[in-house]
Amino acid sequence: MIHVHRYGSGPKIYVGLHGWAGSHLTFAPFAPHVPSDASLYAIDLPGYGRSPRPRRWSADAVAEEIQGAIEQLTGDRVTLVGNCSGAILSVVAARLMRERVTRMVLIDPFAYAPWYFGVFTRPGYGRIAYRCTFANPVGRWITNASLRRVRTAETHLTESFADINHEASLGYLQMLQAIDGLGQFSSLRMPVDIAYGERTFAAIKESIPMWLSIWPQATVFRLDGAGHLPIEEATSALAQIVFRAPA
Repeated sequence: MIHVHRYGSGPKIYVGLHGWAGSHLTFAPFAPHVPSDASLYAIDLPGYGRSPRPRRWSADAVAEEIQGAIEQLTGDRVTLVGNCSGAILSVVAARLMRERVTRMVLIDPFAYAPWYFGVFTRPGYGRIAYRCTFANPVGRWITNASLRRVRTAETHLTESFADINHEASLGYLQMLQAIDGLGQFSSLRMPVDIAYGERTFAAIKESIPMWLSIWPQATVFRLDGAGHLPIEEATSALAQIVFRAPA
C-alpha cells in the first residue's frame, strides 16, 4: 500500500508528489503554511520511502497507483502538487483522473529528460556512473558541490540519495525518459500554476515555454533567489502560490 502523510486537517485536498529520490518529507517545509481549511497529503511514490515498488515500471502504471491511493483518501476533487519529476507524474495522473483534478501546481518541472540523465541509463557504463555519482558519499558531495550554481548555500541537492533504494531510483529515471512528448497532455484544461527557481537548471527554464505551448491557461511564477529546491529555498512564497486557489 502506498504510504501517505497528512499535513493539515482541513477539507480542501492537495496531493503532493515528490521528485526523483524524494519522499513525503519533501513537502514537510509546507507544514506550517497549510491553511486551516486545507490538507496536504504527501505521497511516498511507489519504490520510495515507505511505499513498495510499483507493480510495473511505467508512468501509466505508477499513475494508476497514485489514482488508487487518492481514491482511498477521498472522494472529493483535488489539487495535484508535483515537484521536479513528480510534476510529470502529476500530469499523467491528471490525465487518468480528469474531472477529479481541479488544478495542478508544477514545481520546477522538467518537460523533457536532459541529455545528462541518459548517462546513467546507458547499458553497462550507466549503472557504474550512477553508483559513482549518487550511491556513495564522496560522489554525492562532489556532485552537490558542482551544482552550487543551481541551489542556495543552505540546501543540498544529493543528500536524499543517501537513504533511498537505488534500483528504484534508476527505475524511475528509465521510466521518465520513456515518456513520449507533451502533446499527449494538451487536452488537459484545468488551471495550471508553474513555479520555478530563478537559479534552477537551464533545462527547466527551457521547459517553461514547452509547457505553455500545450497549456495556454497556465500561469508561471519565478521564485527569485531560489534554485532547484524552491520548497526549501522559497517556502513562504511558494506556499502562497500552492494554496492561493481553492483545491
